[in-house]
Amino acid sequence: MSDVHAKSGPLHNGKTGTVELQDYLNVIRKRWMIIAAVTLVTLGLTAAYTALTPRAYGSSTRFFVNTTSDDTTVALAQGNTFTQARVKTYAQILEDPAVLQPVIDAVKIGGTTDELAARVTSTIPPDTSLIDVTVTESSPQRAQQLATAISEVFPRYVDSIESKSNRQSPVTLSVTRPATLETTPVSPKPTRNLALGLVLGLLLGFGVALLRDVLDKSVKSQRDLETVTDRTILGGIAFDADAATHPLIVQVDPRSQRAEAFRSLRTNLQFIDVANPPKSIVITSSLPGEGKSTTTANLALSLADTGLKVVVIEGDLRRPRLLDYLGFEGSVGLTDVLVGRVDVEDVLQPFGRTGLRLLGAGPIPPNPSELLGSANMEQLVTDLSERYDYVLIDAPPLLPVTDAAVLSTIVDGALVVVGAGVAQREHVRRALESLEAVNGSVLGLILNRVKVKDFGSGYGTYEYDYRPESERQRAKDKGPRRLRRPVAADDEAALVVPRPKAAAARPTAAPEGGHPTAPIARLGDYGPGPMAHPSAADERPNGPVPNDPADIATYR
Repeated sequence: MSDVHAKSGPLHNGKTGTVELQDYLNVIRKRWMIIAAVTLVTLGLTAAYTALTPRAYGSSTRFFVNTTSDDTTVALAQGNTFTQARVKTYAQILEDPAVLQPVIDAVKIGGTTDELAARVTSTIPPDTSLIDVTVTESSPQRAQQLATAISEVFPRYVDSIESKSNRQSPVTLSVTRPATLETTPVSPKPTRNLALGLVLGLLLGFGVALLRDVLDKSVKSQRDLETVTDRTILGGIAFDADAATHPLIVQVDPRSQRAEAFRSLRTNLQFIDVANPPKSIVITSSLPGEGKSTTTANLALSLADTGLKVVVIEGDLRRPRLLDYLGFEGSVGLTDVLVGRVDVEDVLQPFGRTGLRLLGAGPIPPNPSELLGSANMEQLVTDLSERYDYVLIDAPPLLPVTDAAVLSTIVDGALVVVGAGVAQREHVRRALESLEAVNGSVLGLILNRVKVKDFGSGYGTYEYDYRPESERQRAKDKGPRRLRRPVAADDEAALVVPRPKAAAARPTAAPEGGHPTAPIARLGDYGPGPMAHPSAADERPNGPVPNDPADIATYR
């Protein structure tokens, strides 16, 4: 059964296929700049709307509605019911032209009664006989004048319509709160508008970030990779812009977090299958520029640092770069050995005082795939596997050419390097399917070029640093003097003698469809969170990384 599968999007948990709270938090953490930008734009628009909206001032007055009746309980109850009905009626006729036209004439303002009615609001507090009238105007003085005029005109109008022939009106309206001058505008309200703009901006920003994350098909984190395949992820290599200048971080800065990440990758590789450990491994990727060559070089150096005998073969016979990173000449190498021009012992180059040996690509042949899939290549890998602990082959990417798939049939397994932000999920899926099509064994994946902000998107990653103290750090120690071990210089380090292999190891239960394996060290179990830094940027071919099948063919 294939271990390559597809799920609906990066938000889905790699194991359960469900969306969890942590997934949304990861979206916020990764896309916080989008959320912040949308929020700032929304706040800016809200502030502009608030600033451009004309100021409106309000003035209010209050009426008390009362009825004249006997002092008996029955009369009072009937009067209260009558008053409640009248209050609702008066609130409606307050905006009639018969009331507002005398107000306009009294204040001597222009406009119609309909225009004034739009600026007059009447409300009735629940279970009361009160009517609150509010007038809004562009001037606080004008608002007060209109409210005062209404408080004078409206009681007279009610008295006129409620009075019968030679009988006094049973209803009286009293002004309990005269109109006052309010210099504070009632609209717009900057604090309320900005608060609503902030909430709306955050919601819109999160929606845009969520949509951006769902539509993003590239692999950026371990969780994204888990949505594509169930294969073991052996390590994570953090992005570093300085990798192009110093690709061999294990040699340049062996105490850095990047170097420790490659040592963690080395440990994970050694525990893939204790019962039947792979010795010949092809290292490839789905597209150019994902960092397979520098990953191969640093992994080989990490293995050789433990005293193991390692040989690295520059198997990319189309664009060889590996020996350039290592600083060696590769004009004579693999091609010459396969055609019988030279013996392999004559072209193996030692790397310093370690057990690392290098075999360059040699002249670029016209038929790389046929040459790498020949019987001579298979015999060469077999012979080297008998004499060395590890045989690492740097192969071309899987999608543009078939060289890596051909090599996977003659080695013990393949490691697939996935460049974060370079490869898309579909690219990784097709690359793994190409290996499965030829029955190649995929030992695991290496997530490369991961940005620090995306390291939290998986599990088992930490950002710890435990390098030796510098002299300045020691001088800052104000406590009692303690005996400290001196830090040996890099050129004084003796060769490491490998530990004898145990007679028997206890493998764990076999995963579904796989062989028994020992526990695999998760990302960061043996070192800091940002595991290492990516392959050099100059490993990318000239021009942008091909994403279209038609462009991928140009790698040939």
